[in-house]
Amino acid sequence: MSLAFRVYSGKDALENLLAELKRNKAQRAFILCGRTVSRKTDLIARMRRILGEGCAGVFDEVEKDSTLPSVLAATAAARAANADLLISVGGGSVTQATRVVAILLAEKGKPHDLITQYPDNAQAISPKLNAPKLPIINVLTVPTSAQNRGGSALRDDTLDHRMEFFDPKTRPKALFWDADALMTAPPALIRTAGCSVYWRSVMNLGWTDVNPLLEGVRLHAHRLAARALPAVMSANDATPRIELCAAAFLLNRDADEGGGSAARHWVVRATYAFATSLFISFPHIGQGEANSALTGTVMRRLGGRDPQAMANLARGLGVWDDSKPLADAPLLAADYLDRFFQDLGMPTRLRDLDFPREGLDKVLENSLKNFNADPKREFVRERDLLNDVLQSAW
Repeated sequence: MSLAFRVYSGKDALENLLAELKRNKAQRAFILCGRTVSRKTDLIARMRRILGEGCAGVFDEVEKDSTLPSVLAATAAARAANADLLISVGGGSVTQATRVVAILLAEKGKPHDLITQYPDNAQAISPKLNAPKLPIINVLTVPTSAQNRGGSALRDDTLDHRMEFFDPKTRPKALFWDADALMTAPPALIRTAGCSVYWRSVMNLGWTDVNPLLEGVRLHAHRLAARALPAVMSANDATPRIELCAAAFLLNRDADEGGGSAARHWVVRATYAFATSLFISFPHIGQGEANSALTGTVMRRLGGRDPQAMANLARGLGVWDDSKPLADAPLLAADYLDRFFQDLGMPTRLRDLDFPREGLDKVLENSLKNFNADPKREFVRERDLLNDVLQSAW
C-alpha cells in the first residue's frame, strides 16, 4: 500500500510550506539543493521568505548523481544546523541525496556498511535501517520518479557500482509541484528528465499479469507522459511539467500497489542497468539520453525473451495487434521508440553520447551490480550476452 503524504500542485503551491512544517511539528527546516537552483534562480530566496525563522539553513553543494563527498558534507551541515526536517529542492540527484542525509543523521555505522551488499556468487543483501528518520519534504524542479521512493543511490568513485540505500522511512511527508519552481529548470534538463519518465511508462506497458486497477494506472501514466513530453520544453507553460510529475507519481503508485514485478521483462531490466551504469560512469550523460540511446537495440536483441510482454508493450504504443506475428512486436516497438526519441532530438545510439567505446567494459561491469535490475544476480551468468548487446548498441 502507498504511504500517506500530501501533494501540493500548481501556481503558488509553495505557499503551503510553512503549514507543512507545523503539520510535521518542525521548527528548523534545512534546505538541500544544487548550485544552479540557489545561485541562478530566485527559488531558494523565495522559500526562505516563506519559511522565515523556520529555515535553519541551506546546503547548495549537492552534486549531480548524488556524490558521496557532497552528501557527507550535507549531512555535516544539517547536523550543525540542528535540523528537525529536511527539504530537497531539485530533481532525482538532490531527492536521493536528501534521503541518504536522513539515513546518515540517524544510523550508526559507516556509510559503506549501510548499503546493499554484493557477496560473491550470492544474492544481494539490503541491510535493515531501523532508526527513526527526520521528516522530508520534496520540492521538484524537474519531474522524477525519485520523488516519493524509499531507495536512494550515491556515486562513489572508489567503488565499481553505486552505493544503494533503502529505507521506507525516508519517503516524503509532502511533495510540491510548484509551477514557478518547475519553470526554473532549463529546457535540456526538462527534456532528459521527461524522457526518463516517458521511458518508464513505456516499459510498464509490458505487463503480462496485472489487475484492472493497475492497468488503468499504467495506461494513464503513459498517456500523460506521451502527451506532455513533446510540449515540455515550452518556455511559458508549466502544465506539461506538472503532468510529467503526475505521470512519475503514478508510476510509483503502480509499484507500491503490487505492480513492481509485473513489468520485469528483460528489456526494462537490462536497459535500466546499462543506463544507470552509463550516467554514473560518465557524469556528462543524462539518464534520459542513456535510456533513449539503448532502448531500441536492447528491445531488438532481448525482446524475444518475453514475447507476450513485448506484444502488450507494442499494443500499448499502437504499433502491433493480434493480426501480426508475435515476433514482430519488439521490432515494431523499437522502431517506433527510435523515431519518437529522434523527433525530440534525443540520441538513439551509444556512439552519440560522447564517451570512448572502450568505456563499455566499465559500463558492463557496473551493470552486474544493480539491485533494482537484478536482485537475484542473474546478469552474472549472462555476461557474454549482455556485452554483445552493449556492443551492438554502439
